[in-house]
Amino acid sequence: MDVVRAKKHLGQHFLKDPHIAERIACSVLSRDLFVLEIGPGMGILTKPLIDIHKQNLSVVEIDRDSVAWLETNLPQIRGRIYSEDFLKMDLSARFPSPMVITGNFPYNISSQILFKALDYRDQVVELTGMFQKEVAERVASVHGNKTYGILSVLIQLFYKCEYLFTVHENDFIPPPKVKSGVIRLSRRTDYAPDCDEKLLFNVVKTAFNQRRKTLRNALSGLIGAYDTTQLSPWLQKRAEQLAPEEFVEMTRIISEIVERNHKL
Repeated sequence: MDVVRAKKHLGQHFLKDPHIAERIACSVLSRDLFVLEIGPGMGILTKPLIDIHKQNLSVVEIDRDSVAWLETNLPQIRGRIYSEDFLKMDLSARFPSPMVITGNFPYNISSQILFKALDYRDQVVELTGMFQKEVAERVASVHGNKTYGILSVLIQLFYKCEYLFTVHENDFIPPPKVKSGVIRLSRRTDYAPDCDEKLLFNVVKTAFNQRRKTLRNALSGLIGAYDTTQLSPWLQKRAEQLAPEEFVEMTRIISEIVERNHKL
């Protein structure tokens, strides 16, 4: 098999410019950690990753045609190709900690990849790769912008996010209908949310699921008829107006309010 045909149902768009691939590979800051590439396709990014990370690199690819191509054309990584669905993998059971995730991520699962990284945030210390430009910008967006949302808040609470560069549609086969963006997420060591993290995720998702409403209305199901005086600095605002750390402070107060009323 000389080439692999991109499959629409897998969201495949194969990068064809080796210089961009090398630029992505060189953007991975961690040099001595285990690196997992998602969706290598025909290995254009895998090749420079091998040069840099050697035996520390493994790949996961759900497309059997791509797996067969990699086995034949990149013998250096035989035995380190996982023919599986990344979203179903138990990272803590399969791979070393800490680890790095990278790749030219399929558009149709890119947000799910980010949420999975959040689930394994204690293990995944860096994620550097290419997303649909809209998703990349959303992740890097700051509060007050319309693109700011659930992923922006949750990612930025646990990772430092850098938007690195934009990639044109014509750099892919087949060309997607939108541009792509490369971002780097580095696990934060300067801050850790001091609150119930499960409740935090619920508060953020609930707030943005009704983002046109004020937080008083959007969060009514969580705060009920309790005395919300302590939350007054935020309740007249909308979700997109709050910085990530404000969601943490608000979650901590909601937790205290609920616990206090349960004791009554």
